[in-house]
Amino acid sequence: MFDVVVSNAGLAYGKHRIFTGLNFVLKGGHWTCLLGGSGVGKTSLLRFIAGLHIGEGVETEGGAYCQDGSLLKGRIAWMAQQDLLLPWYSVLDNITLGAKLRTSFFRKNKLSLAAKDKAYMILKRVGLEDKANTLPQNLSGGQRQRVALARTLMENRPVVLMDEPFSALDAITRLNLQDLACELLANKTVLLITHDPLEALRLGHQVYHLQGHPARLTDAIEPLGDTPRSLDDKYLMSLQGKLLDRLRSEVHTFRD
Repeated sequence: MFDVVVSNAGLAYGKHRIFTGLNFVLKGGHWTCLLGGSGVGKTSLLRFIAGLHIGEGVETEGGAYCQDGSLLKGRIAWMAQQDLLLPWYSVLDNITLGAKLRTSFFRKNKLSLAAKDKAYMILKRVGLEDKANTLPQNLSGGQRQRVALARTLMENRPVVLMDEPFSALDAITRLNLQDLACELLANKTVLLITHDPLEALRLGHQVYHLQGHPARLTDAIEPLGDTPRSLDDKYLMSLQGKLLDRLRSEVHTFRD
């Protein structure tokens, strides 16, 4: 496990500066959660860390690197808000897409026995071993997100970037997927973007709030106890109230 250091990160669209001089650390083997209002730059920051294209005419500064001295490239898995499943591919084909894309041209439609065994093992872990040959349109929303989680696990990268992956789910399915992700991504270095303070506080070892124009990070909140934290925890509920007040104050300030 290693830390990921974000150093002097800045991003601007022409004269419009989204954020500047952001410095923080994603602690190795921990979940870091990032809250903030719509349009504040959360997804742009995630793409910046991943080294992905953000948009035409975007200027960036600073960078993100591994504290062990290696590059982040090739060490990141991404889980988006939408499941992004290919509708013409079965569940098995969807979660092994990365493995197929990395094979030689002459073996594009073949999957090694080791990769297939790994895929079935992961499907069993997410409770979908009987859905391997099912098409995405025949799955529920929760099942589709479990496939997306399985695809993330199949990549087996030490750093996982998650962009509101549970936001479209009903409350119970969402809680169950949070718990499952927390279990299966143990020992990974995870950055989760969310609009939900309770989700951040249940799963996060460090919780940041991105706010302002240009955006800046508040000091990290570090909730006590093991994750995922219980909803019966009065301390957790107290922290949620404080975070909600902070987020509501930000919205009112922006509107004024």
